[in-house]
Amino acid sequence: MTLLLVTGCAGGDVPPPTVESSSAAPAPPSGATPGARTPLTSPDGTDGNAVEEDINAAVSVTTTYWQTHWPQLFTGGYNPPRILGAYDGDTPGAPVCGSEPLPDDNAVYCPDGDYIAWDMDLMRWGHARGDAWVYLVIAHEWGHAVQNRLDAGLVDLARELQADCLAGAVLFGAAQDGTLTFEEGDTEELADALTALADRTPWTDVSDHGDASQRVGYFSRGARSGVKSCLPNVVQ
Repeated sequence: MTLLLVTGCAGGDVPPPTVESSSAAPAPPSGATPGARTPLTSPDGTDGNAVEEDINAAVSVTTTYWQTHWPQLFTGGYNPPRILGAYDGDTPGAPVCGSEPLPDDNAVYCPDGDYIAWDMDLMRWGHARGDAWVYLVIAHEWGHAVQNRLDAGLVDLARELQADCLAGAVLFGAAQDGTLTFEEGDTEELADALTALADRTPWTDVSDHGDASQRVGYFSRGARSGVKSCLPNVVQ
């Protein structure tokens, strides 16, 4: 059910996960066994401690991946984005990006201020479906922060789908590094989250993020082949 932050594991101890590029659920990492799963949240998703713990773990996993691998992938130094964290988009005091308040029930990377933030209503709702949700959301928004640090020629015109690809590279790359452990059902949760966050949903504009098949396909590309597969005009 969970994506668990682990410490003290050698990268070689984690077999490289694989994901099939399709609109169906990605294939689970090697060694996963189908079976009953027990959710960590209450049925209405109100277990705030579990949500916050998974968010903190997702932030740790993602920043560790980029800090570790940036020198292997790109020239120049790497500075992580600021983590503004949780906000409530349904209140007058919501933070702003530029001159606009952050959107209700959404998560964002704001170039103006170089920060990542998320509406906790969105995170709680998704976490009730499976805690892989928060890992995907944070890794996706971090992907936008990475785009903001790249030369323009390395940023795909399909920016949202490229962020999905980078998210797949990070989460499955972290599993190979030994900083993240996939449990059974996690890849199905990721496919469900990508589908729920696709176009024609309350969270996205039409043609903004791509349909469910596109989102799973791009995520799967990154999961299979790493960060370089997400970059245009790069020979691997």
